[in-house]
Amino acid sequence: MSDLVKVIIDGEEREVPRSWSLMQACEDAGAEIPRFCYHERLSVAGNCRMCLVEWVGAPKPQASCALGVGDLRPDRDGTPAKINTNSAVVKKAREGVMEFLLINHPLDCPICDQGGECDLQDQAVAFGSDRSRFEENKRAVDDKNMGPLVKTIMTRCIHCTRCVRFSTEVAGVKDMGLLGRGENAEITTYLEKALDSELSGNVIDLCPVGALTSKPYAFHARPWELRKTESVDVMDAVGTAIRVDCRGREVMRIMPRTHEDVNEEWLADKSRFIWDGLKSQRLDKPFVRKDGKLQPATWDEALNAVASAFPKSAPQKVAAISGQLACSESQFALKELMTTLGVANLDARENGAKLTAGNRAGYLFNSTIAGIEEADALLIVGSNPRKETPVLNARIRKRYLDNGFKGIAVVGPANDLTYDYDHLGDSAATLSNLGAFADVLRNAERPMIILGQGALTRDDGAAILAKCAKLAKAGEGWNGFNVLHTDPGMIAGLDLGFVPGEGGKDVQGILDSAESGEIDFVYLLNADGIDTTKLKNAFVVYQGHHGDAGAHAADVILPGAAYTEKNALWVNTEGRVQRGARAAFPPGEAKEDWAILRALSEALGAKLPFDTLEELRAKLFAAHSSFASLNVAPGAAGGSLDGVGQAGAIADAGFALPVADYYLTNVISRASKTMAECSQTFNAQRTAAAAE
Repeated sequence: MSDLVKVIIDGEEREVPRSWSLMQACEDAGAEIPRFCYHERLSVAGNCRMCLVEWVGAPKPQASCALGVGDLRPDRDGTPAKINTNSAVVKKAREGVMEFLLINHPLDCPICDQGGECDLQDQAVAFGSDRSRFEENKRAVDDKNMGPLVKTIMTRCIHCTRCVRFSTEVAGVKDMGLLGRGENAEITTYLEKALDSELSGNVIDLCPVGALTSKPYAFHARPWELRKTESVDVMDAVGTAIRVDCRGREVMRIMPRTHEDVNEEWLADKSRFIWDGLKSQRLDKPFVRKDGKLQPATWDEALNAVASAFPKSAPQKVAAISGQLACSESQFALKELMTTLGVANLDARENGAKLTAGNRAGYLFNSTIAGIEEADALLIVGSNPRKETPVLNARIRKRYLDNGFKGIAVVGPANDLTYDYDHLGDSAATLSNLGAFADVLRNAERPMIILGQGALTRDDGAAILAKCAKLAKAGEGWNGFNVLHTDPGMIAGLDLGFVPGEGGKDVQGILDSAESGEIDFVYLLNADGIDTTKLKNAFVVYQGHHGDAGAHAADVILPGAAYTEKNALWVNTEGRVQRGARAAFPPGEAKEDWAILRALSEALGAKLPFDTLEELRAKLFAAHSSFASLNVAPGAAGGSLDGVGQAGAIADAGFALPVADYYLTNVISRASKTMAECSQTFNAQRTAAAAE
């Protein structure tokens, strides 16, 4: 049987794949097919009937989303089936469907947050009638509690079931469904509880009407008031493509962009709703500690205070730590400055991960995120991808639902990952005896090992790294060894070689030496995840954008720009270099990070050789060519794992996962009221469920 089928669409004969739906064939022919329930990444429901087309000879119009072209029989004379997408029959059918949809839909458009972006509005104008024959009273439906993120106005619901299918199929949370029939049908969370998923905000984008909208964004702005900027997310290390919408200087919302190789079209909740944290607890002016208290200062006073405290004659007493939200340019500038001054105590591994710079295959997600859909076996070690990288976890679930895995196993704490797996044990010693799963890995053509930060931050992290590298299969066109990062700053730091130089100390060594007095000057670049209590004997300079742990420990604060406020390069867990764009300006006197370091270098008498961001990037690209290749995932071509990690004993101890609370992982999330409410709501909900 041929893989192609002939079909005549609007008078033009075409050959299309047999596996296509009639809707796909019509759209490939250039026809516009309206729809509400159909979505390319969800199963076919076929319940809105808006996509009706005419199959000439059939007794009634056909739902094009649910009819495959392979099911179209030729006409009796042997000619291909004839499909009309814009005939009088189709027009009348669509007008009838729209008329039914609007019977109970309220006239909320002037007060609806979906206004201006509503599929129902657009399709009612394009395909509906200009009058209605129904005069009966409209029904009303009680709103549902879906938590602090999703606002519900269920009277507007048209029962497309996109939200139900997304939560069940993509998010893996079976809390939503459609109850009742006919006029009594309604979408609900079965037990009237918050939708417990790290991807729940995507139902807002999927809803074609105003039934599900953003609760934090409610009544804040209209879409035509917003300035839209395409950028990249840094709340985790996936590098999700986003769009930042601003009004004036204020970020009003963050939306996903489609990137098939990274996030498809999904966005994690923390990335979507973090925007209110960009306005709270901001550092908007320099501060200098005087008489034990931080006092506002001018930029000249702050830079001179740093220069005065810097021990130029004793670079061994100086250290610099780069944190999780430090961009590539700022790390490059800080490394150049410190290296020029002879400082060897540098580290971008804020969490103490036992990773080494040099061989990129030893610290990247080599199989790539899109490559998950080609893998046939998966071993997860010391990681909970659902909490650390929800969008990447959705890709694993997608492969699982396609029956692509011969087996999935976890070494580490058992958690609900939204897919079934074999729990091999909590202890790292389990890696020495994987049991039957060792054969699954050995016999798989494209096995994957995902090694999380929970395994790498241990004292025996280097030994675990070496063990997993030996278990992985690396060859031509495939490398199954994958390090799952949670902090984008660390990946760029490893690419830049922001690690201890000859005789230099790592993060733990820096902290211990600062506590003992061996190091008396510490420069923190967006570093808030360290034990700042050990820095009380050192002079601390904090460069960042939020008043968090690093700023509290500082003697001088240099206010920088958040990720939405600067043009910067970011590197995701695959090693994919992505360009973030400035959507708004930093508040008050805050500056872009590279510019602060350029000014500081002059105050220190070690002027950096660039005056603009373009000049800095030229130096960066010349020194590290990987940054010049935008949107390329280098691991796709495979790579050598020789020398990755360090041989040694692996302790028989359980893993401590790096993300204790998904909603409070960095300075921006900890400043967000929305994230605080989410943390409180979902932690209380899980505690109550565990007590039952």
